Amino acid sequence: MDGAGTKRIIAIGGGELKERTTLKIDEYIAGQAKAAAGDRRANALFIPTASHDFMPYYNTFHKVYTGVFNIKTDVLLSVYKEPDLEKWRGKIEKADVIYVGGGDTVFMIEHWKKVGLLPLLKEAYENGKLIAGLSAGAICWFSDIYTDSLQTADGAKYAMFKGLGWILGIISPHYNARMLDFDKIVCYNYDCALGIEDNAALLIENGEIVGSVSSGGNAYRLVNESGRITKEKIE
Repeated sequence: MDGAGTKRIIAIGGGELKERTTLKIDEYIAGQAKAAAGDRRANALFIPTASHDFMPYYNTFHKVYTGVFNIKTDVLLSVYKEPDLEKWRGKIEKADVIYVGGGDTVFMIEHWKKVGLLPLLKEAYENGKLIAGLSAGAICWFSDIYTDSLQTADGAKYAMFKGLGWILGIISPHYNARMLDFDKIVCYNYDCALGIEDNAALLIENGEIVGSVSSGGNAYRLVNESGRITKEKIE
């Protein structure tokens, strides 16, 4: 793997690659990948586990990152294939950025653990490989995540779930659509949290938020002050 470096994640709250609503964020990611590649043509690895390896999703990713930004792309499929850790490791090592797509967050986390992909991703992250992700691919790294991927006993649409814990924090994607529900959860259970709207991304280095990138949306830091939620826009 790469030599140990800054651990970086770009967490995109949501949006549509196909409609190119996240294009300014994708441009930023592409620029980071090209900087990492230097004189080589940059390589982006797409991991669509959360969408159960839905290939049209990868095709859309390829059209944007190759067609718009001239970055070579590859895809890591693990859902319907036998685990091949050496092949996966090779794909990860070649990548200048790993992009994790959206979908079923809970399935993705459990599947990565089951097939042995999670340690490879953790090693890449620890060694400074840039990781980006949208929705499920944005929130899975946090300790507590607000997701629609759980079947709850009371039939609630959203629920909290324990994420991977690489980054300490409580987070919701699609905050523009889940604001009222998530604010209530934070109000009764947490001192602070993060909300990322669609078409917005948090920049995280060594576990700390260092900024954001907008393609039309915003990211917020939520603080619970005696049952009243105050919001700070993250620039």
